[in-house]
Amino acid sequence: VISYIALRGRCRYCGAAFSLRYLLVELLTAFLFTWCFQVTGLGPELMKALIFISFLIVVAFIDYDHQLILDKVLIWLGGAGVFINLGLGFTGLTDMIAGSLLGGGLLLVIAIVSRGGMGGGDIKFAACLGLWLGWKLTLLALLLSFLLGGVGGIVLLTLKRKGRKDFIPFGPFLALGAFFAGLYGWQILRWYFQHFMR
Repeated sequence: VISYIALRGRCRYCGAAFSLRYLLVELLTAFLFTWCFQVTGLGPELMKALIFISFLIVVAFIDYDHQLILDKVLIWLGGAGVFINLGLGFTGLTDMIAGSLLGGGLLLVIAIVSRGGMGGGDIKFAACLGLWLGWKLTLLALLLSFLLGGVGGIVLLTLKRKGRKDFIPFGPFLALGAFFAGLYGWQILRWYFQHFMR
């Protein structure tokens, strides 16, 4: 951020202008990292959250720009989830496998029923999220992503950023749902059961 401002958005060597996107992504990353720290404090939970958020940002922006979720990124995302959860004792192996099958399986069913309304990258992304979140938080993340996707779609149509026939990538909404589920998932579930499942 400091170098971008100091160099006025240009390369130090060739003088070529950088897109404002670089600055915005760096600011967003710093904001989300600070948010995570405020929620988790210092400790293993913060490390897990920062790594998770970093992957979510990468996937969300690539999918938004190119309607593509790279397998290389997903392999690292899934592998990191398994390593961190098992290594630090956050989530058990059975819970991770159940979350992965639930996340990928639900979106696979939607893709089949909608005849291509859900991309293969989204299916694999949801499966990887399950490895990070476990099955309960994965289900919550999917529900949140559908809600956020509906609201986001309406906003994009209203602002005429997208037309009715335009493709709206679902990856960013999956990432956003996973972000809130990862940070606030257990609080949301407790609130729900206290108020609606008595």
